[in-house]
Amino acid sequence: MSAPLTSHEPATGALLWQGEAGDVDAEVALAKAAWPRWAAQPIAYRIETLRRFVNVVRRHEDALVDLIARETGKPLWDARAEVAGVMAKVDISVAAYSERTGQRRLEGALGARQSVRHKPHGVMAVLGPYNFPAHLPNGHIVPALLAGNAVVFKPSEKTPAVGAMLVQLYHEAGVPIDAMRVVQGGASEGKALAAHDDVGGILFTGSAQTGIAINRQFGTQPGKILALEMGGNNPIVVWDTPEINAAATIVVQSAFLSSGQRCTAASRLIVRDSMADALIAEVKKLADRLIVDHPHADPTPFMGPVIDMATADGLTESFLWLMSNGGRPIKHMVRPKAGLPFVSPAIIDVTAMQDRPDVELFGPLLQVVRVTTFEEAIAQANASRYGLSASLIGGSPEEYNQFWANVQAGVINWNRPTNGASSSAPFGGVGISGNHRPSAYYAADYCAYPVVSSEIETPRASIGIGLKDIDISAMGD
Repeated sequence: MSAPLTSHEPATGALLWQGEAGDVDAEVALAKAAWPRWAAQPIAYRIETLRRFVNVVRRHEDALVDLIARETGKPLWDARAEVAGVMAKVDISVAAYSERTGQRRLEGALGARQSVRHKPHGVMAVLGPYNFPAHLPNGHIVPALLAGNAVVFKPSEKTPAVGAMLVQLYHEAGVPIDAMRVVQGGASEGKALAAHDDVGGILFTGSAQTGIAINRQFGTQPGKILALEMGGNNPIVVWDTPEINAAATIVVQSAFLSSGQRCTAASRLIVRDSMADALIAEVKKLADRLIVDHPHADPTPFMGPVIDMATADGLTESFLWLMSNGGRPIKHMVRPKAGLPFVSPAIIDVTAMQDRPDVELFGPLLQVVRVTTFEEAIAQANASRYGLSASLIGGSPEEYNQFWANVQAGVINWNRPTNGASSSAPFGGVGISGNHRPSAYYAADYCAYPVVSSEIETPRASIGIGLKDIDISAMGD
């Protein structure tokens, strides 16, 4: 018998949840059997059901906020913002469904009409991350259900409790129990779910390593839809601006929000050398003031812990490695609470390093690179296989246009943080950040496929060329 799955609160180490790994075959079979009935329901019925889901979440809002905060370690205000995103997703998805996959009819020749409608794929597998354990999988689940798919959801093994509660809320709202299933487990359950023959699509949010493995696995199966969101090594460029305090605030928000555990978090600060000292001093001064504490602490913390001790240890080792290979510490990473995965925000100047690692560190570790020209800033921004998010702080409109045109990213901002993307717009990256299946507003695109029909009520046909003449004499009297 396999060991039970467990989830512990990062901020305290207390046991939060315990359960067993799910049976992938059984869950997919239930979803497959339930899918035709759910897909046959009118779109108005599915919309109404998902709007009831919003009301159910609102009734349980405080409990869901508290559970997210305890299981991820993020402060209550951050968890509450996540739940607000869960509720907002339904109306956004309804609008996207209508705009991007709505029915269209065009008149054709001889009284025929051309019809464009969309069909669901069937059973969709949603593989969720731990950093936004409700909002990010919900961003796939809602449009998938709305389009008429059944869903089998595997939460991150680090946040199973939030995953289980989210599915309970769908069921309470009236989504058929067998059309919305949950499979708890780790990597083996995720692989089995993605590989299942009866799964028509995989909607994944997580590391580039796992996403690339999924992409490789299905390279010879074009019939399966893959939507892969795989994080980033995101640059924030600060150029000529007199607003040093505002620029420093945007840098701190970009790098350290949610303890740096956002796929859009800024990992690299690229700054003009002539203003670097002034900017870095302000960034450090503000970072020194950030409160790092447990989610329910008073005063309210800006950051909680990272997800677990392995992550905290990896971040600490990464900082030491950078420092040992030419990095100059500006603000050291420290571990303020022994035995718990709290880490302080850290800043290190890596300008002198010859070979900087192109990895997603996924934590509050900001690397600084000084440059002299704007072209060099763009080149440094693009010195990554990733391409999710990038921001320019300062600069002229002409420089922003140059930045926008040349930086390789799917989210490009001006005088705004790298993170905090809107669900009302597409969200996705290039390079190894994604596979050109942007989510958020564009999730409707991969939750249903277009079917084109030429239609006429009465058969009409003729062949006007290429026929032999009729031999009248052979026809008889």
